[in-house]
Amino acid sequence: MSAHVAVKICGLTQPADVDAVVAAGAAYCGLVFFPKSPRNVTFDAAAALALLAPIGLAKVALVVNADDAFLDALTAQVPLDMLQLHGSESPERVAEVKSRYGLPVMKAVGVADASDLAALDAYMNVADQILVDAKPPKNADLPGGNGLAFDWRLIAGRYWTKPWMLAGGLTPDNVGQAVKMTGARQVDVSSGVESAPGIKDAKLIRAFTDAAKGIT
Repeated sequence: MSAHVAVKICGLTQPADVDAVVAAGAAYCGLVFFPKSPRNVTFDAAAALALLAPIGLAKVALVVNADDAFLDALTAQVPLDMLQLHGSESPERVAEVKSRYGLPVMKAVGVADASDLAALDAYMNVADQILVDAKPPKNADLPGGNGLAFDWRLIAGRYWTKPWMLAGGLTPDNVGQAVKMTGARQVDVSSGVESAPGIKDAKLIRAFTDAAKGIT
């Protein structure tokens, strides 16, 4: 474990969440634009939260199979540093979004078993970063934030040409083990730092960030 591990806290909804993320020393904050999620925020609310973020805290918008009209409105109204595509977007669509908006693009790829790893390589060619997440259960309402982990041994010792981030079922209690097992230099959490769905807990955010960085 290392203090060089970068942490992303996803699904912020309140000004106090931004304060907690900054105080904990996270590198990224995530804003969710997906109506079915308990962490969904409006463009107006997201813009207000984004303006609270200090320089150096990367503001990431999580979208699911968003069309150009939605992304046009989003990027016009909310100051962002990165787009996170968390649906079934093809590599071609990832390239389109990156070209059209001029923002770095992170593509989430769900992993359940070894057969899912090939998709990671396909997206590495077009995305700026990859979010290696647990594949949601069939018929799940949410593409992420389900509190599920995958078998980290599947990606242990692998090398990819682009920065990648580990997600899926991470908590203050297991993130240290996850970093040690996978070699992840970046980790992402949403439900694992909440007291209830969509309600972030500042103490859990700090505990998670400290654990990820190996700070005791």
